[in-house]
Amino acid sequence: MSSETVARRYATALADVVTKTGETENVRSELRSWQDLIGSNTDLQNALANPSIAHSSKEKVLESLVERARPSRTTSNFLRVLLRNDRLVDLPEINERFESELEERSGVVTAQVTSARELLDGEKAQLQSNLAELTGRTVKLEYGIDKDLIGGVVTRVGSTVYDASVKTQLENLREELIG
Repeated sequence: MSSETVARRYATALADVVTKTGETENVRSELRSWQDLIGSNTDLQNALANPSIAHSSKEKVLESLVERARPSRTTSNFLRVLLRNDRLVDLPEINERFESELEERSGVVTAQVTSARELLDGEKAQLQSNLAELTGRTVKLEYGIDKDLIGGVVTRVGSTVYDASVKTQLENLREELIG
């Protein structure tokens, strides 16, 4: 099973729980903290990922950390489930998918915008407005720069890519001239 599928299943299940209990923001924040904690400690990462370390030892480590951090019951139970299924090392992917799932449920969609240069505020506002109209949802934009684009923008919303870059236009023109 792919890590994307695993992450989606755990994230969806957790999103179902926190939506019903109203703990969305609290669990979201706690999971970010746990991700940072585990991600910043290579010894802890290695211990959790190492199949030669007894599961009971891993449980003791997690319980010790839970006792000190005192996360909500939902978060601590979720971490225990991940550990029991040897998925605690997948927390970054699960957390990312969890964030996406919560945004999707709230009607927000994330779009990655790559441009050849830093966009002006007016350009960003126009782009956000156009994407909101196109998708019918609230759009959260994430920006990146790729000098190879020459000009224009490439926007990815989910699995859909809108390519209005000069680089692609030149490549298309080249193909037309050759063909």
